[in-house]
Amino acid sequence: MPKATPATQALRKLGIAFKLHTYIYDSTVPSGGIGLQAAEALGVEPGRMLKTLMAEVDGNPVCVVVPSDCEVSMKKLAAALGGKSANMMRPADAERLTGYHVGGISPFGQKKRVPVAIERAALDNLTVFVNGGQRGLQIEIDPNDAAIAAGAAAHELTA
Repeated sequence: MPKATPATQALRKLGIAFKLHTYIYDSTVPSGGIGLQAAEALGVEPGRMLKTLMAEVDGNPVCVVVPSDCEVSMKKLAAALGGKSANMMRPADAERLTGYHVGGISPFGQKKRVPVAIERAALDNLTVFVNGGQRGLQIEIDPNDAAIAAGAAAHELTA
């Protein structure tokens, strides 16, 4: 498994410390359970395993990073980004926009920069795990460094 992805290259370019962790990605897991599967495979609490989702607020693309055991509140997401409505982006659109495959989307090193929102409570952890830009690759990182690297604004985003 390659250790260099656009995500890891972006973090290295910024000089941000991180550790890589690999696991066997299970392609049969429904998309909503990918983060939970990664948490279980790596023995990490689900609240520290963050999932990266692509959504749209008033038709504009956004990246959302929340704990894998939480659901995004579309109402809170829209309000946090100054919009009226939010919905999940179609997987094909998310792949085209980010340059990553679903199950491997990272908030770092995306092909096109979009606004990024991170769940505020995730910043309370010493480290979190974020997708490394490839299925089965996770980046362990200080959550504040993750927010800085992604250009993320912290908001209350979960239901």
